[in-house]
Amino acid sequence: MGSEMEAAPVLSTPDDRILEATEPVIVNEAKQPLSDDELSITYDIERTLKEIRQARYKRIALQFPDDMLPDAPRVFQLLSRGLNSEDVAGANGTHATGQTKDGAADAEGGITQSVSRLSMADETEKWSPRLYILADTSYGTCCVDEVAAEHVDADVVVHYGRSCLSPSARLPVIYVFTHKALPLEPVVQAFKTTYPDLTTKVIIAADVTYSGHVPELYARLVQDGYSNLFATEVAHEPSSPIPNRTVPETVREAQETLSDWQLFHISDPPTTLLLILASRVAAIHIYPTSNPSNTNIKPLPASTSAALRRRYAILTSLNTVPIWGILINTLSVKNYLHIVDHVKEQIAAAGKKSYMFVVGKLNAAKVANFSEIGGWVVIGCWESSLVDSRDFWKPVITPFELELALKSDAERVWTGSWHSDFQAVLDKPAEEEKEDEDTTSNGAADNDEDDVSEPESAPPEFDLRTGRYVSHSRPMRDPAPRASSQIDGSTAGGPAAARALARRAKGDLAMIGNAVSPGAEFLQSQRTWKGLGSDFDIRYDEEEDPSDSTLVKEGRKGIARGYTVGESSEKH
Repeated sequence: MGSEMEAAPVLSTPDDRILEATEPVIVNEAKQPLSDDELSITYDIERTLKEIRQARYKRIALQFPDDMLPDAPRVFQLLSRGLNSEDVAGANGTHATGQTKDGAADAEGGITQSVSRLSMADETEKWSPRLYILADTSYGTCCVDEVAAEHVDADVVVHYGRSCLSPSARLPVIYVFTHKALPLEPVVQAFKTTYPDLTTKVIIAADVTYSGHVPELYARLVQDGYSNLFATEVAHEPSSPIPNRTVPETVREAQETLSDWQLFHISDPPTTLLLILASRVAAIHIYPTSNPSNTNIKPLPASTSAALRRRYAILTSLNTVPIWGILINTLSVKNYLHIVDHVKEQIAAAGKKSYMFVVGKLNAAKVANFSEIGGWVVIGCWESSLVDSRDFWKPVITPFELELALKSDAERVWTGSWHSDFQAVLDKPAEEEKEDEDTTSNGAADNDEDDVSEPESAPPEFDLRTGRYVSHSRPMRDPAPRASSQIDGSTAGGPAAARALARRAKGDLAMIGNAVSPGAEFLQSQRTWKGLGSDFDIRYDEEEDPSDSTLVKEGRKGIARGYTVGESSEKH
């Protein structure tokens, strides 16, 4: 790993670089706009209209990723045109005329249809759907933005582009993955080059935008003689052995048999998916789609060993962190509140302090404002929870990695298996969870007793990267400071006591409402700027040197045409 940063990064542009030209945005002018027919196929307009009509949604939110926003107005027009022009009677498949076989009008049938049309016409007037374009997402583009959709009181969200398919918490979702073209012959030739043995057990998968090509590729390869192939289908199941994909019947019965299969993946998968599958399948080959017109593309074997080693190094470096930050990076994924409570309980059981933050799109500047936080845990979807924290002030890890980071060196076992879906953490077997809770509670009780009686008997802890001794890695298990170190009123009950900040004495920790507060301790001892108005709290010692420049001195006085300084009568 790289060298540790000694200070938080600068969050503003230096004065000497303000006027420097930035790199221009490259616009692909050669890309031709799609016709209405091509746009209808790409964005699956007909299926979207059908689902909206069947459910009778009145307020529809359209969520586009940033790269698809230029097509948003035209998609909006096509959907509006389809909803406004389509006759409800025609949509339901009823006929406009009611005649007998010989052409004579059936009076009874005519009356029945007239009443039917009248009721349908009334229903049509009542049902007036409205469309809204969500121009920006609150969190990641792969997640359904229920927060923005609720701003317009939407009944449903139409999500375009690739998706993590995490279960939503409140609103129904219509997923439109968009269909991307892919020549079949180059893929077939690349597959045959990669797997010359026709009996090799291979699972064929693709990104959701290319998932429509998997059945065609499978049929072609079976026709050419391959006998042990499995074509995956999109499934809304992030906790599946292959996230959001179906698996062979043998794998459903015994997940460990997935190691007998190799994976052929069309398009570059996210790093999260590679880390998850690294310990589950025998090998992974990726067919790149950056240049589909190239007929001589060779699949690349995926290597995740370096990424896994880096994740493990991050975990060992966070073993002695006293203060954790919980980043809530989603408000839409189902059960996110349960994993927040689970993470808070884990951190508290380890004797450490946690603070909760709700953020939108994560960046280094946001989290660097809180320099007292030693490590971050991100609560998000299974795909966006893996954050490359090279540019961050402190590392960002997942709830699964937090469980390993909070364990001692003797208990931590790194098997190479990696999980991203926090539902897997919540679904831990009951027996194992109960055993962990008993061990944690017993250990916590023993440690508390040792801390009260003999604090020096606790085993020393060292930062494995720097080799330095860490004496405050578990601040919530430290003995309570003396009552004499608290300011007047801090021991009393009520709201005022909860907000009171204790004065720090030597060897004591800051307290808020009779509870140790590492954040308040950091604010008192290490932060140089404590907010607007903090300069009014500055006090000067009476025994300062008179020549000290911090002493208050009398300045000029008088009017603009002549000033005097002090007792001197000379004007300036």
